[in-house]
Amino acid sequence: MDTPEPTGHAGRVVATLAFAGTVAAIMQTLVTPLIAELPTILHTSSSNAAWVITVTLLVSAVCVPVTGRLGDMIGKRRMILVCTVPLMAGSAVCAVSSSVAPMIVGRGLQGMGMGMVPLGVALLRDVVPAERLSSSIALVSASMGIGGGLGLPIASAVAQYASWRVLFWGAAALAAVIAVLVWRFVPDVPVVARRERFDTVGSLGFAAGLVCLLLAVSKGADWGWASGSILGLFAAAVVLLLGWGIWELRIPSPLVDLRTTARPRVLVTNLASVFVGFAMYASLLILPQLLQFPKATGYGLGQSMLAAGLWMAPGGLMMMIVSPWGGKLTNARGPKFTLISGVLVIALGYGLSLALMSQAWGCMLVSMVINSGVGLAYGAMPALIMGSVPPAETGAANAFNTLMRSLGTSIGSAVVGVVLAQMTSTVGGYTFTSESGFRTGLLVGCGVAVAAALVAACIPAARAETGDRRSDEKAEEQVATA
Repeated sequence: MDTPEPTGHAGRVVATLAFAGTVAAIMQTLVTPLIAELPTILHTSSSNAAWVITVTLLVSAVCVPVTGRLGDMIGKRRMILVCTVPLMAGSAVCAVSSSVAPMIVGRGLQGMGMGMVPLGVALLRDVVPAERLSSSIALVSASMGIGGGLGLPIASAVAQYASWRVLFWGAAALAAVIAVLVWRFVPDVPVVARRERFDTVGSLGFAAGLVCLLLAVSKGADWGWASGSILGLFAAAVVLLLGWGIWELRIPSPLVDLRTTARPRVLVTNLASVFVGFAMYASLLILPQLLQFPKATGYGLGQSMLAAGLWMAPGGLMMMIVSPWGGKLTNARGPKFTLISGVLVIALGYGLSLALMSQAWGCMLVSMVINSGVGLAYGAMPALIMGSVPPAETGAANAFNTLMRSLGTSIGSAVVGVVLAQMTSTVGGYTFTSESGFRTGLLVGCGVAVAAALVAACIPAARAETGDRRSDEKAEEQVATA
């Protein structure tokens, strides 16, 4: 296959990678409008239908670190193109499915393609001029949130006015468009880690431990947090991940360089990413429910699925608008300042929600504020990571950071889900989440955002490293300054 000239226009590269990230996020929200109908569509139970959503999270979490490492070894552009194949295939499988098993397989294949986002962010370091790097990183990194915000109303409209199969055929077409755009506009770059061996044992161990952990977190509320299954999964996760860590420290070419990950600047940034992922997802779980709850409850806003998605859509647009400004803020004050500013804006949005949750326009405003903060934070975290790791590890390091955000969203989903399920009221014989339950969930989101700011404030300044690795300070100059 011919590759484009490396002198390709940087703007086209950034636009292509941002589009790829947006489409990847839309894939994740594609089935949201169908949740209530999936058991009927697939002729199965609600518990089995829930795997249509869970499997994408699990497969994505397992594959993202693997594709990131392979990107460092055989080329990031090549791996992005590889990621489009399961996206297309999975979408086509879902489009022709009439039962739960092939639908789960298709959704799992879609999850395999999610690694294109951290790969795209890492690729920017190699192809974008220094003066545009911060804003480009911010836009491509925030594309996941942009797609999540826009995916719900788009999917709702298609599901309401056309066949649900059109959603998946459209997703397959979008994946094909991404492949063409990447092949045409994204240049190939030299591979720094070409001679290193792939860590197959580490990949399998990490995948097993991660599946146990995420399965326990995502299914704890359904299966019972004190059940033998959940406790067993948590125990297995601890054993497997500890064993994986020991293995990674003993081999020369690990899947994830834990010594680099343990550097204070990288470690604290990844910890902050978990909190940011939690804070971001809490609003996506609460606000659409508030908008769709019946007015008879006294606090629900009685909107349809489509109307609720349209009220939430400006939040996704705000991420697109704010991201370039976040890059400029990073250039002026550094990525740490941008990250702290972003999570404080998220906390402000949650604070506003307590006063504005009784109006649809208020929920829209809250979503816009929170997503503005997410846009700032999501753009700053990859800049912090890439300013602290050597070039040969940017793909794996960004993939691991993306995984930390996903872990935060999984924990946020579990915690907020428990709050909403436990704090209920009964109206007309039906049990709903109470108004105090929603308020408590919003307060939890606010508290987690404040915690994220405190963690981010502890990120140490860049310092020079000895040995053959590039210094943190020099690397950060390339990422965060013009």
